[in-house]
Amino acid sequence: MATIQRFEDLEIWKKSRVLSNNIYPLTFIEPIGSDFRIKDQLRGSVGSIMDNIAEGFERGSRLEFINSLSIAKGETGELKSQLYRCLDNKYISQKTFDELYNLANELTMMITSFINYLNKSKIKGQKFKNRDQNA
Repeated sequence: MATIQRFEDLEIWKKSRVLSNNIYPLTFIEPIGSDFRIKDQLRGSVGSIMDNIAEGFERGSRLEFINSLSIAKGETGELKSQLYRCLDNKYISQKTFDELYNLANELTMMITSFINYLNKSKIKGQKFKNRDQNA
């Protein structure tokens, strides 16, 4: 199996980008567009998911990556809760809610699976590669 060199090649990052590209347009449309609190929360959560996956990968340590993935997973849960608020306030339709919630839920499962994989891995991470060779 090939080693992933860039966070952009991670399937979980790609899926988080798809989710972001589905959430962001909603924040420009009324009534979400004029509810600055929910608009900022939606943007913040969905952006944080992508950013934490990227940051964790770039840190070069398996344990730091797992920690960042855990944060990204938490942000995904926060986004799902915000979607419920949007639905309850009639900002989005049931159909839109279902589509976005299912996408977010799929991402949650992907992140969970990846965390489980990393927890079982013996690889320490890129930042330890040269240290282990010199030891």
